[in-house]
Amino acid sequence: MSETTLPASVAEIARLTVAEGLNRGSSGNVSARCDSGFLVTPSGLPSAAIRPEQVVRVAMDGSCTGPLPPSSEWRIHRDIYQARPEINAVVHVHSPFAVSLACLRRAIPPFHYMVAVAGGQDIRCAGYAIFGSQALSDHVLAALEGRRACLMANHGLVATGRNLDLALALAIEVESLCEQYWRASLLGEPVLLSETEMAEALAKFAGYGQH
Repeated sequence: MSETTLPASVAEIARLTVAEGLNRGSSGNVSARCDSGFLVTPSGLPSAAIRPEQVVRVAMDGSCTGPLPPSSEWRIHRDIYQARPEINAVVHVHSPFAVSLACLRRAIPPFHYMVAVAGGQDIRCAGYAIFGSQALSDHVLAALEGRRACLMANHGLVATGRNLDLALALAIEVESLCEQYWRASLLGEPVLLSETEMAEALAKFAGYGQH
């Protein structure tokens, strides 16, 4: 995707996070890697109303250009891009079921084979730190080791992808898994798949569709 069309794509994915019920108001943020750093949604604006010209260009040293400040979580996006060259897009949301589990500081265990969509045997919950801090970014990066998504304690969900569409699709899938795990837990302790069963699922995903 060219850098001339990338701001419009970032704005559109931000709008879709609201349309899909993953964000409300100005919660969450979206970014995409570009040659000179990355483009990220601005701070404090309603996600559904962000315009392409309001998307902020941020360099890897944290300097930015544009009339608006970047999302307070720009460090998370920057640090993911620096550590994970295969990732080109990041979607951070405050979706209801992900937040509910994150406030319990629960990882998502292998209760369903689709947990493998995030790249591992479980979906971790990153430790808590105040929003916008380097400490929070460090926690998220650790939770994403070997994974494409994680929860954030008392906060929300981060999903990544090779492009914006895949990052959004993963955020939607993880939110669905959070809802399923939450509902199953109301009836008892879900039966977990074994390491062998999850390894089989991970092997299947390695050659399946866009995963």
